[in-house]
Amino acid sequence: MGTEVKVPALGESITEATLGAWLKKPGDAVAVDEPVASLETDKVSVDVPSPVAGVFGEAMVAEGDTVNVGAVIATIGEGSGAAAASAAQAPEPTIPAPAAAKGGDISDEQAQALRLSPSVRRAVQESGVDPAGLTGSGKDGRLTKEDVAKAKSSPAPAAAAPAAAPAQASTPAAPKGERGEERVKMTRLRQTIATRLKDAQNTAALLTTFNDVDMTEVIAARTRYKDLFEKKHGIRLGFMGFFTKAVALAARDVPAVNARIEGDEIVYHNYLDVSVAVSAPKGLVVPVVRSADQMSFAEIEQAIAGFGKKAKDGTLTADDMKGGTFTISNGGVFGSLLSTPIINPPQSAVLGLHRIEERPVVKDGQIVARPMMYVALSYDHRLIDGREAVTFLVRVKEAIEDPTRLLIDL
Repeated sequence: MGTEVKVPALGESITEATLGAWLKKPGDAVAVDEPVASLETDKVSVDVPSPVAGVFGEAMVAEGDTVNVGAVIATIGEGSGAAAASAAQAPEPTIPAPAAAKGGDISDEQAQALRLSPSVRRAVQESGVDPAGLTGSGKDGRLTKEDVAKAKSSPAPAAAAPAAAPAQASTPAAPKGERGEERVKMTRLRQTIATRLKDAQNTAALLTTFNDVDMTEVIAARTRYKDLFEKKHGIRLGFMGFFTKAVALAARDVPAVNARIEGDEIVYHNYLDVSVAVSAPKGLVVPVVRSADQMSFAEIEQAIAGFGKKAKDGTLTADDMKGGTFTISNGGVFGSLLSTPIINPPQSAVLGLHRIEERPVVKDGQIVARPMMYVALSYDHRLIDGREAVTFLVRVKEAIEDPTRLLIDL
C-alpha cells in the first residue's frame, strides 16, 4: 500500500482544511519533505510534505474536498535509484494551449499536469495565457498569479503569432455581445474573511472617525536617511515604522484602543501586537508584529517586509497571524483616498491609512501645497468613546507631523 501521507497539525483550534491543489501526480518521484499537496485553512495555505522519499502513489481526495487533521490523503510507494529517476526524468506530456471555448477555461487534466493552484488556474482562465509556455517564479518553480499577469502584459513573440492551437481553430468564437457568467467556489480563506467581517458588524457598535495628516516631515526624514538606513539595515525605510511608533505612543494616552471586550470585562494589554494587513494571492491576511512598541524602526520594517514576502510565496503560518491587539491597514498602496476599515475581532480598533496627495492647505495665513493623507480610525463604540477616538487620532497626527515626538516620547 505504501506510506500514508496525512494532514499535518495546522495550528491551534484549526481542525480541518480544504485540499487546494495536488502538487504531484501518480508516478512522480518524491523526495522526503517535498510538498505533495497544498491545503487551505481558515487563515493560511499550508503545504503537505511527504514523510518519505519514493514515488507518488494514490491521491485519496479530490481538490476542493474538506479534510480533517490526521486524515490520510495520499500514499507514497517505494522507489529509488532507477525507478525514482525514471519517474522524475520522464518527459511531461505535450500540453495544448488553453481552449477558448466557454470563456477560455483550461481543462482539469491540463491544470493537473501543470500543477496550478486554484488561484493561478483562475488567473490563467481569465487572461487566456498559455501556462505551458511560462516559467514559474514560485516555490519549486510553480506558477504564480504574478507570472500570469506579467505574461499577459508582455507582447507575444512575432514568430508565435501565426500558430494557433487546434482547439482554438475548431471552436467557433462566441457571438458578439453574448452575456455569460462563471461560478467559482469561495476558498476557505475567503469564506472565513466573509464570516469574520460580518460577525464584526453584527457584534460591535462600529463607528469611524477621520483626520488628515501632513506628511511633509516624515517624507523629508525618509528622503534624508533612506540611503543610510538601507545601507545599514539592508531594507528600505517605509511609512509603517513611523505609524506603528505613533500608534504605540497614542495608545499609552488612550489604552482603550489597544484593549478588547471579553464577556462583561475589558481586557487591557500592556503590550502592542500590531496586525498588519497584507495582500496575498488568495485574499487579505493580517500577520502580527509582536511587541511592536518595543521594536526599532528597522525591526518593524524588517518584520513587515518578511511577512509581505511570505504572503506572496504562500508560506505564512497560522502562528504568524495568531493574536494581535490592534490593526493597521494601508489601503493607500492601492490608491485608496478614503475608507472606513472594519475591525478585526476581538480587537476593538483599526487604523486605516490612505494615499498621499498634494492638496492646498492654509499654513500661517498662506495657501500652500502639502502632501496630505487621510487617516481613519474605526472602533467599537461599546468600549471606545468618541472623545477617546478623536484624541487617539490627534496623537497620531501630532507624532507624524513632528516625528521628533517619537524620539522624546511626547
